[in-house]
Amino acid sequence: MTENSRPGPIAPPVFRARGLTKTYGSGTAEVRALAGVDLDLYAGELIVLLGPSGSGKTTLLNQLGGLDVPTSGELWYRDIDLTNADEAQLTRYRRDSVGFIFQFYNLIPSLTARENVALITEIARDPMPAEQALDMVGLAPRLDHFPAQLSGGEQQRVAIARAIAKRPEVLLCDEPTGALDVKTGIVVLEAVERANRELGTLTVIITHNAVMAGMADRVIHFSDGKVHHIHRNESRVEVSSLNW
Repeated sequence: MTENSRPGPIAPPVFRARGLTKTYGSGTAEVRALAGVDLDLYAGELIVLLGPSGSGKTTLLNQLGGLDVPTSGELWYRDIDLTNADEAQLTRYRRDSVGFIFQFYNLIPSLTARENVALITEIARDPMPAEQALDMVGLAPRLDHFPAQLSGGEQQRVAIARAIAKRPEVLLCDEPTGALDVKTGIVVLEAVERANRELGTLTVIITHNAVMAGMADRVIHFSDGKVHHIHRNESRVEVSSLNW
C-alpha cells in the first residue's frame, strides 16, 4: 500500500482497520473477500473506494457499517471494537452513527418523501427535521410526493435525505449512482458532497467508476480483497464537472 507524500490528518482516525479479513465458505468453496486490510479513515473526509466487481469493496463497506463482522483482524470505530461487539452494540452503532445509501432506494411506496425521512428521525438521537434534510438535497418542493411520483434521481435523493437526517458521523454509499444516467447521477453526487461538506460527515463512496475519483479527498484503490494503493488529491474537483 502506498500513498503520495502530502501530510495526512493528525486527529485520531474515526476507523482503524488492521489485518482485516473476511472469509466465506470453507474448503474448496472458500472465498477470501478481504485478505488483510490496513486502513485509517478520518473525520470529515470524502473517500472514493475504487475497484472492480469482486474486489471486496462492498464487503469492506459492510464491515465499516456494522452489517457484518470480520473473520479476523481488528476494526475500531473510535473506541468501539467492532470486531468483538455483540448484536446489541452493533445495532446501537448503526442507529446512532451510520447513514447508509445503496444503489436501490428502498423507499416505502405508501409514504411520502417527508414520511420516508421521518421514519429515521423518530429513532435518532439528534435528528434534523425531515423538511431540512430534504431541502439539503434540493427536494423542498417535493416533500409530499410519493415515490411513484418521483424520478429515479429524486428517489435516490430522498434516500440520501433519510440517511443524513440523523446527522451521522459516517455516511456509507454503495454505488449510489449505479442505476442512474450521468446527468441525474451528478445531481445525486452533489447532494452527497454537500452533506459531507456542511455536516462534516466522513463519507465513503464505493464505485467502479474511476471518474468519481476527482471529487474525493482520498482515493483508495481496492484489488483482490486488499488496499492496492491510496492517492490523495490536492483539491477536490467540482462534482458538476464530472462526466462519464
